[in-house]
Amino acid sequence: MRHGKLSPVLLRKYGFIASFLAVPLILYVVFVIWQYIQAFQISFTNSRGISPNFDYVGFDNFTRLFDDEVFWAAVRHHVVLLLAMPLITVAIALFFSFMLNLGGGQKNGKMTGVPGSAFYKIVFFFPQVLAVAIVGVLFQAILRPDKSGVINSALHAVGVDPVGWLISPSLALWTIIGVMVWQAVGFYVVLFSAGMSSIPRDVFEAAALDGAGRFVLFFRITLPLLWDTLQVGWVYLGIAAFDGFALVQVLSVDRGGPDNATTVLPLEIWRTAFTYSKYGVASAMGVALFFMTLTFAVLTLRVTRRERIEF
Repeated sequence: MRHGKLSPVLLRKYGFIASFLAVPLILYVVFVIWQYIQAFQISFTNSRGISPNFDYVGFDNFTRLFDDEVFWAAVRHHVVLLLAMPLITVAIALFFSFMLNLGGGQKNGKMTGVPGSAFYKIVFFFPQVLAVAIVGVLFQAILRPDKSGVINSALHAVGVDPVGWLISPSLALWTIIGVMVWQAVGFYVVLFSAGMSSIPRDVFEAAALDGAGRFVLFFRITLPLLWDTLQVGWVYLGIAAFDGFALVQVLSVDRGGPDNATTVLPLEIWRTAFTYSKYGVASAMGVALFFMTLTFAVLTLRVTRRERIEF
């Protein structure tokens, strides 16, 4: 390299790399970044999605959200989802992952999982291969409020009255959270199992030889060494908690009922745009959801950041 200019070899090298990156970068800008820009633009208009003509109304759409009880009900439900769903899912997935990888104890000098671990991993992962809509239809049959529902049929057999899992305002949201956990937990069992598999077995075997029990192995060794994977899983689950559109739409009474007891922001965005033709207000909700999700991800990564343990 002379006089601050790239040599022909470097030019060919970087030109070759740029030729591969250009097409996906252009596609990403057109189909992702530009859509965000359009959503922000529409949120400042009174667009109804029917005509290309609209007027800019400033922050009127956002001001309207502050007085919208349904919007705030959806936000409260996201807070509940954000606190409950990741915590329950991570706790169950960590327990199963630990049992499948280390729960069998030390045999012939090696740490093993419970018998049948490979089979259980497939069973736990099975819900991930089902489409969300199929999961919703499946649990519609399981959670029917009369004796035709699988759970209520079993309760009736032992003399317990049927429970309105999805028609009771106090139970509906928690029932849907339970379905979300059932669907998600298998993926995180596999994710955490992969993380545990990357930890050298010598660490666990040395601790076991020193008399460490399962409690010490889990809390003193496994969790600290699995922290990076746990952090990623928590962020993914938190982002999923800001969604819930498909399951709520399929499972809930009157799409978000009863009495808005299960509504979430993606569902309200869809309803506001495609039922009431208020695209400006729907875009304002989308912008609010975007910033809530972004804030959660940034804060989570910031709060849970810690020194990486090297082997």
